[in-house]
Amino acid sequence: MARVLVDVMLKPEILDPQGQAVQRALPRMGFDSVTSVRQGKRFELELEDADPATLQATAEAMAEKLLANTVIEDFKVTVLVEDAGARGAAPVNTENA
Repeated sequence: MARVLVDVMLKPEILDPQGQAVQRALPRMGFDSVTSVRQGKRFELELEDADPATLQATAEAMAEKLLANTVIEDFKVTVLVEDAGARGAAPVNTENA
């Protein structure tokens, strides 16, 4: 099994009302240093294929067809490749922007 992360964010030119609501609320809670908030979503996928290039292509196709609205959202795919010498995974990133 391999893990793939797909992070989806509104494009910078698209208004983010949820991010604005959070930005307005944070100072009322004592967090005065926040100057901007953008909200997004993350998908964590487990796929059977072990080839990083295939994983990358598959996740990008999923993001383009279902996970992101590419008219108003950008996405970044991170393939987590297991490191044989250590516990954990090393990321391999790409962005569609």
